[in-house]
Amino acid sequence: MKESEILSIKQRFGIIGNSPLLNQAINVAAQVAPTDMSVLITGESGSGKESFSKIIHSLSKRKHGQFIAINCGAIPEGTIDSELFGHEKGSFTGAHEARKGYFEVTDGGTIFLDEIGEMPMSTQARLLRVLENGEFIKVGSSKVQKTNVRVLAATNVNLINAVEKKKFREDLYYRLNTVPIYVPALRERGSDIELLFRKFAYDFGEQYHVDAIKLTDGAKEALMKFRFPGNIRQLKNLAEQISVLEMNRTLDEDTMKKYLPQEISNLPALLDKRSGATAGSEGFSERDILYKILFDMKKDMNELKKLVLQNAGDSSDRAEIIKEHGKLFSNLELKDEQFSDFSENPMDTPVILNQDDYQDFDSDKVEDIAHETEQDDSLSIEKKEKELIIRALRKNRNKRKYAAQDLGISERTLYRKIKHYELED
Repeated sequence: MKESEILSIKQRFGIIGNSPLLNQAINVAAQVAPTDMSVLITGESGSGKESFSKIIHSLSKRKHGQFIAINCGAIPEGTIDSELFGHEKGSFTGAHEARKGYFEVTDGGTIFLDEIGEMPMSTQARLLRVLENGEFIKVGSSKVQKTNVRVLAATNVNLINAVEKKKFREDLYYRLNTVPIYVPALRERGSDIELLFRKFAYDFGEQYHVDAIKLTDGAKEALMKFRFPGNIRQLKNLAEQISVLEMNRTLDEDTMKKYLPQEISNLPALLDKRSGATAGSEGFSERDILYKILFDMKKDMNELKKLVLQNAGDSSDRAEIIKEHGKLFSNLELKDEQFSDFSENPMDTPVILNQDDYQDFDSDKVEDIAHETEQDDSLSIEKKEKELIIRALRKNRNKRKYAAQDLGISERTLYRKIKHYELED
């Protein structure tokens, strides 16, 4: 498509920006518009996905038909079938009269299903039938009805992951994804950020009868560096906030940074392997996370020591090493047939930290960490390990398999630690 045609579409639909990714998305939308193919529009929330659905409908042969945009995530699961496909009188409590659904009302037009990833699985099966045969059945009816509707869908989630987790039908995904359109996030659009801010600042200046906000070079740089997780919607809100509150109509860098929200850093967190929830949400504190990290470090060091012994040569060489560095290897519970002095599986040993074990870490760092996180409480890591085990067992109702998964150790190791700390009933 020619640049002049893309520019014409931008002017018609109020799209601002010159990003190559944006132009590519507009080009694909314009090319697929004259067809009846299903389109899946992907992109982050607030990036402007609905604008592309309007472009496709307005440039299609259905442009004189009805266009309806539906947010699937905003309709309760119990009523979404009725909203989309209609219902018969008396089909459920409160159905005092028959109702036409969106697929019947928009016959000959276009339906835009936003947040398609939030659609219930039962509704997905109904939608698949519409896409394949143009057929649907009202709730409470047995009569098959026909409809000629073009379906456009959008999502801000990864549908491939949803398919793998059995939360989205694979056949529906491929049926919707006939033509994919990716709407770039604002942070991927470079200088478009400044262009959009200037447009919003001008509009709000007109609306509130004030001079439009202007930016210094430093303020522009600060604006461009911000990630804008809320995309265009967040940028527009920012421009309105500054237009209303700021007395000085020229913003410098420091003033701009005051209006930009502080971004949350990606801190490490323990994850529940079954639910994906952070450990903190189940009662684990930041201090517990710190001790868990220390346990993992200790376990890695134990494994390194075992490798040293395993590659030391024959039993006499190993005995000589242990004799010379007895304190270093004293806390290992090597249980393997290779070592007659020890006993079981070298890869499944308990990790128990005590004051003597601090020699294996950088002592200054360990003391600093312990001081910062637990000034008034006991500094016994062995005590904290016991507390973690008790919490994990309580959380999982004494099911050792799941408690071991939460703690990041094997079930066998957990069993030995339970015996060590005399936690058995």
